[in-house]
Amino acid sequence: MTYKSSFQDRAAQAAEAKAKALEKHRSRPPIDEKTAADRRAAGLKQEMARAQKAAIKRAAMEARAAEEAAKAAATAPASEAELKAARDARYAARKSRK
Repeated sequence: MTYKSSFQDRAAQAAEAKAKALEKHRSRPPIDEKTAADRRAAGLKQEMARAQKAAIKRAAMEARAAEEAAKAAATAPASEAELKAARDARYAARKSRK
């Protein structure tokens, strides 16, 4: 293709390239059914491994979240008086920094 190519030249080149690609595709040998079945089986095996790994990871994350929630519940002030004391302590610390 050059700068002065006409539309007909470009269309002819495109048609020629399309025909060449189609011929290349048709000349490929047919897919062997045994090979295709093996590939499908391998794909399913990989998919199952990914799903299993994701399930393990999800269970670990849920366990970690439950641990953190239990830890937060254990360290959280239980009463209003404790909450007020913690708030007053933060306020006093902020005042002392100024």
